[in-house]
Parts: sequence; C-alpha cells; structure tokens
Amino acid sequence: MRSEAVPADDSLIAAGDPIHREALDDAALMREVAHGSVDAFTLLVDRHSPALYRVAMRMLSDAAEAEDVLQDCFARLWQNAPRWSPSGAGLVGWLHRVTMNLCFDRKRRFRVVTVETLPDPADETPLADRRIEADQASQAVADALGDLPERYRAALVLCYYEGFSNALAAEVLDLNIKAMESLLFRARRQMRTLLEARDVSCADLEAQG
Repeated sequence: MRSEAVPADDSLIAAGDPIHREALDDAALMREVAHGSVDAFTLLVDRHSPALYRVAMRMLSDAAEAEDVLQDCFARLWQNAPRWSPSGAGLVGWLHRVTMNLCFDRKRRFRVVTVETLPDPADETPLADRRIEADQASQAVADALGDLPERYRAALVLCYYEGFSNALAAEVLDLNIKAMESLLFRARRQMRTLLEARDVSCADLEAQG
C-alpha cells in the first residue's frame, strides 16, 4: 500500500496542525488518498479502525481473523481510492459494507481448527456474585449472537451494537428499507429465542455495548 506520489504543496494534510487534520471530513481525505497521500490514508485508518474491528470481532469471534479483515478492508480502500466517490452513507457505509462482505466470505470458508496448547487454568480469585452473573450473561449473549445466521447477526451488530439507523444498515447490507426492517425483526425474534433458551433476559442484548 505504498505510494511513490509526492503530496502537492497545497495538500490539505498539514503535518503540524492536528486540529486541522482531525477536522477534515472523509470525502476530503479520500481525495488526498486518491492522489497518493499516505498521511490522509493513515488518518482514515486511525479514525475508522476501532468501529470496524468491533464489527469484525462480533461477526467472527476471532481476533486474528478480525485483524485480517481490517487489513484487507483498508487495502481495498487504498486500491479503490482513485475510483471512490461519496454517495449515500459515504465512506462509513462503504467501509462497513466491505468489512461485512469480508466477514461473510470468511465465515463461509471451511476451516479445520486444531488446539495444540492447553487452555490457561481458571482464575481462582473469588469474584462478586454480580460480576459473575454479568460475565455469564455477556458470554451467553455472545454465544447466542454467534449461533445466529450471518445476515441476522450482521443486522443486530449494526443496529444494536454500532447504533446504525435502519436506513444506514440497509445500505451497508445492500437491502431496501423494508427488507432491512423485516430482517431486523426476524433477527430480534430468533435472538430472543436463543437468549430464553440460555435463561438470559432479552434486555441483556442492549446491555452488551
């Protein structure tokens, strides 16, 4: 992802002005990236990586896979910058759509996982009952989310965990708004069923942020 291009003297990325850098919107930064600005690319990576990593982790439940998805996503951003133009949900929607598609691809891939090391021993330190219950509920919600079909999981991750509007989530998942609302309804209903089977209140879904 290196570029030999030399930023022009009138570049919007002022190295000595962090406030100015942070104020630049995504579209302006993408125009800089399209001309080979590594500084603008780095700023976009720093700006959007945390949210994209959260999405990938909740979709894949694997830190290494999530990191790979993140790298692939930003590699595509660099490669597509000269052809990118702002539309709809802008760069946020584009990045989340790429991330979701990469996650879908990885989930469909058949992989054999072997464990060669023993798990770490459990921590014997006594914990407060409330903390134990919270941890158990959190794990139950994560397990239930992992048991959902990938499109259901994507809908809940975007709308509940990332706070996307139905319209923005619909754009990310390439659906019309009615299809998105229907998908979200079915996802919530199945999630509720999975949580009830684990004796977890549905309210715990909204508590996991």
